[in-house]
Amino acid sequence: MNPIIAPSILSADFANLQRDIEMINRSQAGWIHIDVMDGMFVPNISLGIPVVSAIKKHTQKPLDVHLMIEKPERYISEFRDAGADHIIVHIEACPHLHRTLQQIKSVGCKAGVALNPHTSIILLENIIKEIDIVCVMSVNPGFGGQKFIDKTFEKVSRLKEMVVTNASKAVIEIDGGVSKDNAQKLIDRGADVLVAGSFIFNAENPEQLISELAQSLQY
Repeated sequence: MNPIIAPSILSADFANLQRDIEMINRSQAGWIHIDVMDGMFVPNISLGIPVVSAIKKHTQKPLDVHLMIEKPERYISEFRDAGADHIIVHIEACPHLHRTLQQIKSVGCKAGVALNPHTSIILLENIIKEIDIVCVMSVNPGFGGQKFIDKTFEKVSRLKEMVVTNASKAVIEIDGGVSKDNAQKLIDRGADVLVAGSFIFNAENPEQLISELAQSLQY
């Protein structure tokens, strides 16, 4: 597969959200990344189920729903019903991660696991073949516009080795601080999906920027 760009609507203009979704529809972006925050797992509150449902009505792009919430298993079916194609939960919020992944798959969604910057990929070793998407946080979760953590490069390389060694089909997603300065290097290390928020939506021409980024990336 070609590298996938997934604009994060956390950085979109919420007063003109339909306009920004239609821009993503026209663009070379592959997925739409949606950050859901509860003010408990992370120190911020963002959008929820009704907004996911509204976005679904205006796009055919897969919705990559990232649950930065406590006890995410409570809402798996609700987010599926709202239109989520992928549901990503945090390993730090799931004491019974295998069960939660099974729950996500049972409702027909791809199952993803996110890791905070301090969390070791070793914790995925016994479950990597059950995961569809590994979301590596390259900033501390909760707010957009943060600086990329350079240690992520090494983490991605080791994760890619784990995926290959275990014959896992998991794709590696990077979330936070992605820009033209680090995008190709992340792909070179083994990333498959790049989530970008403020880098895209703060651009003068976001659609053109997505196109330029997509055309510049290669395995």
